[in-house]
Amino acid sequence: MRRALGVLAALVLLGGVTYALIPDDGTDPKKPVTVTGLIGSEKRAFFESPEVKAELAKQGLEVHTDSTGSWTMSEQAGNSSVLDFAFPASTAPAREIQRNWGQQDSPLVPFYSPLVVVAHAPVAQILKDNKLAAQDADSGVWTFKMDEYVKDLRANSKWQDLAKTEGHGELSGPIFVTATDPESSSSGALYIALLSFVLNNDLVVSDDAGVDAARTVLHRATALQGGQKSSSDEPFRDFLAGVGNPLIFGYESQVAAMAVQGQPTGDMVVMYPDTTAYSDHTIIARTENGRKLAGLLQNDEALRALEVRFGFRPQASSGAFADRVKDIRQPVFAQDLNAAKVKQSPVPSLDNLLKLTAAAKGSPK
Repeated sequence: MRRALGVLAALVLLGGVTYALIPDDGTDPKKPVTVTGLIGSEKRAFFESPEVKAELAKQGLEVHTDSTGSWTMSEQAGNSSVLDFAFPASTAPAREIQRNWGQQDSPLVPFYSPLVVVAHAPVAQILKDNKLAAQDADSGVWTFKMDEYVKDLRANSKWQDLAKTEGHGELSGPIFVTATDPESSSSGALYIALLSFVLNNDLVVSDDAGVDAARTVLHRATALQGGQKSSSDEPFRDFLAGVGNPLIFGYESQVAAMAVQGQPTGDMVVMYPDTTAYSDHTIIARTENGRKLAGLLQNDEALRALEVRFGFRPQASSGAFADRVKDIRQPVFAQDLNAAKVKQSPVPSLDNLLKLTAAAKGSPK
């Protein structure tokens, strides 16, 4: 017994010595690691959600974000040495950020959202009556006819030129879709990319000749809007408030988040351009903690469920969005974009997209 007690005392003493040899660096192993990054405004509500914060904390991360336009993000990220990640709304500004950070790897795309045209039901019906929109009789999904819209842009058509607009005083002047500033916002740049694709006979613009051929219509589509917002949530808030243009170009996720969370959407109609662009939300990880966040957003099942709750379509769980929206009848969402006959437009190279954006803003050749 005396010998056993001696061994036990020695072990206790050794443990104390071992503990004393561990350096105290002031960190708490249970405290989440702070991760800092830039995000597009369309993801602000997701990262500010208490549920998302709690799930990330379970995984050891406390994420701090600043929101900005995706193209503005490129400049800010290039001037910062403290960011762990940047999370723009599409691949083009992501590639620019990679250039600035000197990275060559393939970044993750945890989720995506098709770009849509949003209108109130009476306006959507007028577009349908004038062959600018259609509604599938079985699914109820609406599509926006891009070829017809481009014809109206070329002709500088006015709402008064359409049939059945009597009694709609809000429908006056030229027909155009409001988008964000393509020089600062991803959705605005993708709108220009989409228009250029349709103008180029459904071919991606790949040279200066294609840029010049699209220049006049792109500039008209932009100039008609007057002052453009720098982030996608601003025109959407205006639309919800009943002010501004009757047609806005934005993310499906903006409307889907409201519907999934049970918020009132009124008579809002989501129209999928029959040729549209997908917003591939692309995260550029600059540090190991940034890479951990990217992996969690891609692979963590609880976070993927929350991504759907905020209107996004997870890449790694293709049916999750469809399952969540299948019973929502106002507005109607496309569960399967292929079945809805919605084609995806390729995005031009970064250099050509910048040239198209400059043309849209009226810059000289």
